[in-house]
Amino acid sequence: MASSSTSSNQKSFKYHVFLSFRGEDTRKTFVDHLYVSLKQLGIHTFRDNEELEKGKRIDELFKAIEESRFFIIVFSQNYASSSWCLKELAKIMECQDENEQIAYPLFYDVEPSDIRKRSGPVEEAIAKHKTNEQITKWEKALESAGNLVGWNLKNIADGHEAEAIKKIVKEISLKLRSIHLSNDENVIGMDHRMQDLESSLGIGLNDKARMIGIKGMGGIGKTTLARAIFDNLASHFEGSFFADDVREISKKEGLRSLQERILSGVLKDENMRVGSVHDGKELMRMRLPYKKVLLVLDDVDDEEQLEALAGDWFKDGSRIIITTRDEKVLLAHGVDTKWIHDVGFLSDEEAMSLFSRYAFKRYIPDEGYEKLSSEVVRYAAGLPLTIKVLGSHLRGENELVWRGALKRLETIPSRKIIEVLEISYNSLEDDHKEMFLDVACFLRGFPKEYVVRVLDSCGFSAAYGLRILEQKCLITILNDDSSRLGMHDRLVELGQNIVRRSHPDDPNKHSRLWIREEIEKLFTDDSGTEASTCIGLELVWKELSPEIIIKSLGNMKKLRYLCLGGKHDDCFPRDWKFDKTKQYLPNSLQFLYWNVYPGLSLPPTFRANHLVGLELVGSKIVQLWESGERKVLKKLRFLDLRDSKLRTLDLEMTPNLERLILIGCHDLTEIHAPIGCLDRLALVNLIGCSWSVSFSLLKKLESLVLLSIPELSVAAKCLEEFPRDTTNNLPMLRFAFHYCKEQTLSTGIDSKAVVLDLQPCTKLESVSGSICGLQHLRRLRFYGFIPELPNDLDLLKCLEQLNLVSTHIKFLPDSVCMLKHLKSLTLKDCWYLEELPENLGWLKNLEELSLLSASIRCLPDSICMLIHLKSLILESCVLLEKLPEDIGQLECLEVLNLTKCVSLGDIPNSICNLKCLRFLFLGFCSKLEKLPKDFGNLGLLEGLDISLTRISRLPHSMSSMTGVVIFGSTSLLEGKMT
Repeated sequence: MASSSTSSNQKSFKYHVFLSFRGEDTRKTFVDHLYVSLKQLGIHTFRDNEELEKGKRIDELFKAIEESRFFIIVFSQNYASSSWCLKELAKIMECQDENEQIAYPLFYDVEPSDIRKRSGPVEEAIAKHKTNEQITKWEKALESAGNLVGWNLKNIADGHEAEAIKKIVKEISLKLRSIHLSNDENVIGMDHRMQDLESSLGIGLNDKARMIGIKGMGGIGKTTLARAIFDNLASHFEGSFFADDVREISKKEGLRSLQERILSGVLKDENMRVGSVHDGKELMRMRLPYKKVLLVLDDVDDEEQLEALAGDWFKDGSRIIITTRDEKVLLAHGVDTKWIHDVGFLSDEEAMSLFSRYAFKRYIPDEGYEKLSSEVVRYAAGLPLTIKVLGSHLRGENELVWRGALKRLETIPSRKIIEVLEISYNSLEDDHKEMFLDVACFLRGFPKEYVVRVLDSCGFSAAYGLRILEQKCLITILNDDSSRLGMHDRLVELGQNIVRRSHPDDPNKHSRLWIREEIEKLFTDDSGTEASTCIGLELVWKELSPEIIIKSLGNMKKLRYLCLGGKHDDCFPRDWKFDKTKQYLPNSLQFLYWNVYPGLSLPPTFRANHLVGLELVGSKIVQLWESGERKVLKKLRFLDLRDSKLRTLDLEMTPNLERLILIGCHDLTEIHAPIGCLDRLALVNLIGCSWSVSFSLLKKLESLVLLSIPELSVAAKCLEEFPRDTTNNLPMLRFAFHYCKEQTLSTGIDSKAVVLDLQPCTKLESVSGSICGLQHLRRLRFYGFIPELPNDLDLLKCLEQLNLVSTHIKFLPDSVCMLKHLKSLTLKDCWYLEELPENLGWLKNLEELSLLSASIRCLPDSICMLIHLKSLILESCVLLEKLPEDIGQLECLEVLNLTKCVSLGDIPNSICNLKCLRFLFLGFCSKLEKLPKDFGNLGLLEGLDISLTRISRLPHSMSSMTGVVIFGSTSLLEGKMT
């Protein structure tokens, strides 16, 4: 049985504060105001005339003391004259010494020294008790209390009681919140998230009121983060209110109700009434400009809610925090994008701590449950909602129940999790719901460009729709070379559950099919129906023949998307042909991807009048239609026949074609393309095609955007025949000369080109200076054995990226340092490169400098002038002996990679000044023995790799660093710090 033991016996207190005071002196004045102020902030406070009836026994008073977290002792001149007060004081000091309770003296009209020494008015007051047997105990209590840190009223706000009370209440509130945050399981992982928001919050500034957005998918912890911020900062404001669940309350009770709640909470007036939403706005406009407020609007889903609750009526210095699943709501209301923050997923360590708090009531799993807990955390994929739901569900259960629950999740997701996530899905328009389901079932992980092509083919406004899904935090666009689409595992689960749940055991009624066993059974039984609109499957030919597949497809009259992947294994008949009378592919198809398509042409019964995208990669197709049949594909926009056996292609039948990919079509001998039939063609890739075919097609194009061919001479010849007025209007002309055969790059590139990419042009040996005439060039990439670059590269005034791979250059020309717009400089496997220009620091806009496997021994000191540099990669620079001493001046640096710099002896102390550094890679730096002692100053550090170095101890300053993943350090686990 899983244990429910706790790792800490944190005492639970009934009261936040116990007030001890002499009633005749302060009950109706100072203490009364203090009590009301504490109560208004929700601080549960005990005072005897409120909680104890006259005549109650002293032991009940003592019980209240024992059940209070803090004590405020209001010392007045007559305090010590009351034996009742002295009994309270003695008990308070006893609790202060033995428990977690803390006492704060407040010296109302006496000096601390009067209490400590029992002098002045206190001496006269205590004298009344000289015969009491407890006098010694009371005097000791007075002395101890007088030595405590507290407040001397006359020294606070020049003795103004109202201001003094504000300060005291604020301090107590902060202490309570600090205790709450340190013990609240919900704030695990919130520390660095709150730090990310610090600059946006600007606490203490009296600038214009700010609206700060916190966005993220359902269940990711937006409310928890907002609550933690609110609890931590509310005392800094004159008024505060946390408006829970705005979406649900506005739906059930209306916006007028929310306006009343906010006004009542901020103004501390429970009698606020609003006649209409318009009246509420006017009342807010009239009352709120005079109070600096902290307002949280949680779970907003409509701009109308913000218009009614967060207009332009807040006082300077106010902060309005808005949590939402929909970024569009924030943007529509004018929230500055720099103050909109994404809530990230929990790390594995944070997730394990949170799960353990829910499942075991401690921060690590119980013995024997470590592996099962890891499976739950892996399933949750960093989503707090999933962790909390499963932790609560599994608490106290035995191992068998755990295993059963995990197995069930493989096919049946948690209803509670699905219900929370589905709120975002339900808010979508119908076409965006369909797009969401397509991504969840088929398109997650694919490049955005491909997904747009597929969805556009299926009749959706893909670019707009994906932006909506992204704004609603249902997808992410990954920051990689191909901008792949990301979707959280639980959202994928949601989408697939929506498709299957109405008929879980009847795949024939599902709109989308992606499960191999179900599709294979459907094909084998020839039981396809009109319910199916999309199919995605990785084929294994030995298990499912093409005849069986294509026979069933004809029954799916509403199929719009068909994606059949797989590898070629030559198991299908080489002379496979169609029955000319049988329907094979449904005419409803809009996008068809079939890897290793087995036919020599498309089926003759396939009219394809709805087909927009056709991709038959690695296929046996030799022509689109058998026997030269001429079917016009009016809607076809995307055609990809790469690595196919294509021999002839009639493009007159595709008048609206925009994208043509014929990579590796070595057998292609003829492209029929009359002038004027390719007005829309913008992207052509002919790598692997013969030069004669390439030339015959390219000289007819008038709307070229991307040109990718194997020979520069062909490009030159084609471009000479381009109409000049057309070429001058090509705003984004790109040239990608893959596998070019020339040894010298000199002419043939249009002056309007913005991208020149030569990879891998292994025969390229020199580059003439004429390349520097490409004044619109933004990206330049070389892959070849060229020994040097032209000296006048500074003429490339628009160049933003320079990428050199496997060149033989020994140095960069000084002219490189004059490229004012250069943001990225990458030199990979340039083994002959021995030095960088001394004036490298002139590249003021450089954000990325990457040197992999270069032969440099040191970096120029001017590198420290690159104030915008975010990434410095020096991996495998095995001769690099030292870094510049002033490297700490790179104030924007986030990534420093020194992996395999085996000659590097030490790290400069100034590295501790890199306040933005997030990742430091020192793996395989075999000479490194220590890190700088102030290493703990790197407050944003997330990852540190010291594998296979000589570092055996970490600086003591790192002991306070949380959330840093350290690779290759067993010493940290053993607590060894210098």
